[in-house]
Amino acid sequence: MKKIILLLGIVFCFTMCSDDDSLIAEDPGDIENGPMDDDPMDGDPPPAEFILPAPCDGGLAGGVYPCNNIDLIYRFSLSDLDASRGNDCWGWTDPSNGNEYALIGVDNGTAFIDISDPTAPVYLGKLETETSASNWRDIKVYLNHAFIVSEAAGHGMQVFDLTKLRDVPNPPDSFRTDAVYTGFGNAHNLVINEDTGYAYAVGTSTFNGGPHFINIQNPTNPVAAGGYSMGDYSHDAQVVTYNGPDTEHQGKEILIGSNANKIVIVDITDKSNPLEIASITYPQTGYTHQGWFTEDQKYFILGDELDELDFGLNSRTLVFDFSDLENPTLFMQYAGPTPAIDHNGYVLGNSYYLSNYTAGLRILSIADGTLSETAFFDTFPGNNNASFNGAWSVFPYFESGHIIISDIDTGFYLVKPN
Repeated sequence: MKKIILLLGIVFCFTMCSDDDSLIAEDPGDIENGPMDDDPMDGDPPPAEFILPAPCDGGLAGGVYPCNNIDLIYRFSLSDLDASRGNDCWGWTDPSNGNEYALIGVDNGTAFIDISDPTAPVYLGKLETETSASNWRDIKVYLNHAFIVSEAAGHGMQVFDLTKLRDVPNPPDSFRTDAVYTGFGNAHNLVINEDTGYAYAVGTSTFNGGPHFINIQNPTNPVAAGGYSMGDYSHDAQVVTYNGPDTEHQGKEILIGSNANKIVIVDITDKSNPLEIASITYPQTGYTHQGWFTEDQKYFILGDELDELDFGLNSRTLVFDFSDLENPTLFMQYAGPTPAIDHNGYVLGNSYYLSNYTAGLRILSIADGTLSETAFFDTFPGNNNASFNGAWSVFPYFESGHIIISDIDTGFYLVKPN
């Protein structure tokens, strides 16, 4: 296996996005913009260089990163990506050949990395932000196109044809958008239901911050399709074609909104007449941030972004029983081993993949209705404090089993459970 010597540079940025003063008024949920630690490593600096891939050996990968059952395959620093700060990530697999690509949100755009050879990934280039730089960017994929929103003022939704990544003769290249949807300016998050071909932007200045519906069945010609003002700003959401245990709602398009102070369940099958099914709160609410269904759609797993800070809890994951969508109940709570703040989490099979800020990626078994940690990889080795540093998001859906981690302070990580 080829040995690659990597200069490890820890790059981070104290400058917060100042291009959109309306963020405070329009998006009360932008708490990822909290204070950053003075020193991401918080201690002795790492070795100047180490060999990649770096197996998890004796609880460390490359002698730097705390780990358990996960190996570090490769990483790019923020400087490698010509960026100052990282945020969201997603992935794309080329259906023509199975090649895998990482889509990494950074402050000044979206970086594309070919990970088809995981031990020698290639940074292909960047799609620049549509207007100005921002700490927030969100990316989803549908029909071989990336759809990108940002909190940057006037940004709208970028559409980019990912098949352009198949042949980039002189990387890194500077890419251009194929279309821009301008039905809103800034947005905090984007959800896509691939079954129906609709995108849902949340946290915009439209529909009181509720979901803004967009028909993307023709990706480069997105069409406004209404929206739903839920009475509350919606920070994030998941939309599914429901096939869970509640037979009354099977086959309908259901939105689960994480709305800052509660979860809402809405039937959005008829875009002209969305119907709220139920809402639910829970004890010690800090900030209802983001959640994901289990694959059988019986349980909904939620992360609250401020409960660790507000109540002194260890990383708390809440599991709700959604067997009856009209009567959701809190099923159980899981406390992680550190006080780090939980952020984005996704389900694959019987595992929950959580970006846990300063505690990195945590993989939890969700079999048998219980949660237990089976593996972790910590991209922020200095500490596990309750601060807004470290792993912003993860993407666990590649057929190869590789997992992307996007880190606010240090960039892109490619890891794999061993």
